[in-house]
Amino acid sequence: MPRAEVKMTQDNEMPQAKAGPGPGPALAFLADAAACLRFYSRLPVPALPFEAAPHAMPDFSRAVRALPLAGAAIGLVGALAFLLATGLGFGTYLAACAAVAALLVATGVFHEDGLADTADGLWGGATPERRLTIMRDSRVGSYGAAALTLDLMIRVGLIAALAGRMPALATALALVAAAAASRTVGLLPFLLLKPARSDGAAHAAGQPTQAAFATAAAGSAVIAFLLLLPAGFGFLAIVLALALAASAGAGLSRIARAKIGGHTGDIAGAAQQAGEIAFLAGLLALAPLAGAS
Repeated sequence: MPRAEVKMTQDNEMPQAKAGPGPGPALAFLADAAACLRFYSRLPVPALPFEAAPHAMPDFSRAVRALPLAGAAIGLVGALAFLLATGLGFGTYLAACAAVAALLVATGVFHEDGLADTADGLWGGATPERRLTIMRDSRVGSYGAAALTLDLMIRVGLIAALAGRMPALATALALVAAAAASRTVGLLPFLLLKPARSDGAAHAAGQPTQAAFATAAAGSAVIAFLLLLPAGFGFLAIVLALALAASAGAGLSRIARAKIGGHTGDIAGAAQQAGEIAFLAGLLALAPLAGAS
């Protein structure tokens, strides 16, 4: 069983967080961010004093409104690794490798696992049923290995290329913004598609409400503009990055609909990876050709 599905299944065995009297709006939002950070990463997140059930499975219909904040925290791990490697004089390529490696450790290869399983399933099976069976197989096949290799190479290449045009701090901030935006993109399959399985963990997780997704999308945009405009990225570059990321998630959702008739947790992980790559590519496309490093 893929790690993404295993985690969702294990979390689903725990009681789900229930709505009810609790902290005010600001603290409730912070609690949702903590819940998302626990679910989407391996980072140690202490129980907050105002959380009713800190170790329960997040209520995905509501909690994902705070996902960009959790994504930014995950991206900060990669950003700090990049800055440390740059400060030690490792050069842009090795610094980019350090950033991606830090992100892999921070998330436990959560999204990358979904990407590999998606590639194996969608292109390794001849029927929807067979594709779903392959996606549940924990073994990595040829399509998955190729997709994962290309994913890591492209991400390292984009970060290194961006660092060649922009200052190190600007590149680090781009990693934070990309992590926030791409995790919102990972919600698109849940919003646009029905579950591909009637008994899957993704089915049990439920669907984000329109309001929760709108809040997440707005939060991703706010984080991107607040971080990247002062860092020297142009307005159009940020708009292009956000548009390409959203298009990547929507495009993958269309493929999933055609191939398996719906979404799974693996599809969401693949959408996040596609969104991160598309976001960084958008920034790079309109980044200055000459920048301090």
